[in-house]
Amino acid sequence: MLHIRDLRRIDAYLYEIPPSFRPDMRVPARFYADETLIENILGDRSLEQLVNTATLPGVVNHVLAMPDMHQGYGFPIGGVVATALPDGVISPGGVGYDINCGVRLLASQIDVEAIRPHLDDLATMLYANCPSGVGKGGPVKLAAGELDQVMEKGARWAIQRGFGSAADLERTEEEGCLSGADAEKVSARARDRGKGQIGTLGAGNHFIEVDAVDRVVDEAVARRIGLFAGQVVVQIHCGSRGLGHQVCTDYVSLFQKAVRKYGIDLPDRELVCAPLSSLEGGDYLAAMKAAANYAFANRQVLAHHIRRSFEQVLAGKLKHYHLFQIYDIAHNMAKVESHRVGERLVELCVHRKGATRAFGPGSDVLPPVYRDIGQPVLVPGSMGTASWVLVGTEGGMSQTFGSTCHGAGRTMSRHQAKRSVQGPALRRELEAGGIRVRAGSMAGLAEEAPAAYKDVDRVVDVVHGAGLARRVARLTPLAVIKG
Repeated sequence: MLHIRDLRRIDAYLYEIPPSFRPDMRVPARFYADETLIENILGDRSLEQLVNTATLPGVVNHVLAMPDMHQGYGFPIGGVVATALPDGVISPGGVGYDINCGVRLLASQIDVEAIRPHLDDLATMLYANCPSGVGKGGPVKLAAGELDQVMEKGARWAIQRGFGSAADLERTEEEGCLSGADAEKVSARARDRGKGQIGTLGAGNHFIEVDAVDRVVDEAVARRIGLFAGQVVVQIHCGSRGLGHQVCTDYVSLFQKAVRKYGIDLPDRELVCAPLSSLEGGDYLAAMKAAANYAFANRQVLAHHIRRSFEQVLAGKLKHYHLFQIYDIAHNMAKVESHRVGERLVELCVHRKGATRAFGPGSDVLPPVYRDIGQPVLVPGSMGTASWVLVGTEGGMSQTFGSTCHGAGRTMSRHQAKRSVQGPALRRELEAGGIRVRAGSMAGLAEEAPAAYKDVDRVVDVVHGAGLARRVARLTPLAVIKG
């Protein structure tokens, strides 16, 4: 059991558990927090899980966790772990069950006061056009063999089908398609679960949210990105649905044998992994990329339906209702990237589980429009609270393999939240605050109550103060669509 006395404070926001804490640790375990967030972090097993990741073969520099960290499967949510190629390991638990769960931000030229009279109709139309809920299918019917194209082409498949434009791809991480995806590495069960779910939201913490730009912190960067105070924007938060969940399930089971085959000793069986150079490791990476591409396509189709909803409600009533894309990012992914380890540039497998890529200015993987200011970073909060737009920094590149937080982070489990919060009462509270709510389940609404999450402003203060990402603009909700 970890205690505050086991922590070494490195600077204002960075703490370390040294390798001397446990003999099986290969590298230090570091995390970002302030004194208040540490109290939340010590309340679950997330620090123990972080220490466990420091035992993985091939791990380099240090393992990391962001200030939104909380307990997950094997790895803590908010964890960032890099292993060196070729024989460093890849772990499904370091990506998570919702592969490429991520956030897309769309923006309009509408002022918040102009849209208020139409919010009820807009919320209802969004709920109708964007199917949500556990196992819910969508309106997109795939032809025979087309699911393979979705998994191997990602958002590009959706653009070819008429769901958006090439301009969206430029402002999507990896242009909406991870190369090396192999649909053949995805099981029949995963395919069956995913074939009818393109263009659907799902349940849990997934949402569509109509927001207002509440505050602009960095005017110059906001202008470059396309944001201004009082602007109406839309967030989409969802992932790879049942297909991605099944990919994780399949490979967690397969890797139980792989750890024995390769003689890997683990402190927690949830950390199951395989060398990236192995057949099993390569197969998982190819299947994970296929699920990630499915998620990029899913968010692309949802963006199309959101644009259609804005047109159906606002055409003839407001001008400039077209939604353009700011960015789309993943926060459950393992990616092969080049980073500095000591004085050398090394190829690493960077696991980001509930953490977001946040590359700084000058990175050649960023679209030209953002290359000199850094990658946009989208940090959603909880219903009824704020969200943030940040940009990546050079400090993040040197400290965290170009990574930062992905949200507010839970303080209560979903079961705890349902016991503590009544869904109908929460809905009334949100509506009284001017937030339109459309939800298929009051129990599901209670699971995502603001009280179940950390203060997103505090989390963002930490990543800004630590130099991992810079604040650009704050968003507040006008309408929330939940499963």
